[in-house]
Amino acid sequence: MTKRNLGSSFDIYPMPVVIVGTLVDGQPNFMTAAWFTKLCFEPLLVGVSIGHQKHTVRGIRQTREFSLNFPAVDQAILADYCGLVHGHEENKAVHVDMFSGQLDGAPMVRQCPVNVECRLMQTVTLPKNYLFVGEVVNVYADEEILTDGAIDAAKLRPLVFTLLGGAYWHIGEFVGQAWDIGKHLLTSKKVTDDQ
Repeated sequence: MTKRNLGSSFDIYPMPVVIVGTLVDGQPNFMTAAWFTKLCFEPLLVGVSIGHQKHTVRGIRQTREFSLNFPAVDQAILADYCGLVHGHEENKAVHVDMFSGQLDGAPMVRQCPVNVECRLMQTVTLPKNYLFVGEVVNVYADEEILTDGAIDAAKLRPLVFTLLGGAYWHIGEFVGQAWDIGKHLLTSKKVTDDQ
């Protein structure tokens, strides 16, 4: 198989869509982001990358708190809206059914099936973005998307985004069980923790 060098761009993988909530000058503000990831298991740390000039940046710096709200495919229009409009131009909160948890500076979006409130732990300055590292304080989920008390991806139907074509998608078919389907390639029958 011949490989072609495409340069440094690799915008092929779907990214989870989140609606970031915070207070800016005391007012609730929400923006959509797709550059989000888990960073550490214990303590549970997450990272979200946001452009230097975004209105939300000011709020996270002021309150040192933010929420990550995970829309399902049913909230695609709300998620897109929160990414289209700038918070300094329009009050996006009028379209959000807000609720609060433990953190006053992290308003959450009730329409989203999963909500995470975070306390800012660190800010990493990148050339055009800030990477906000947050410690997860609490996770809230709609009862309907739980199976045996855990979030069920099939019930959640999470919204994902690809930069290729600038499109929203949902997760497709189940492929196989992680930490299991590759076992037949092992030369040893024993799976170790470091593999």
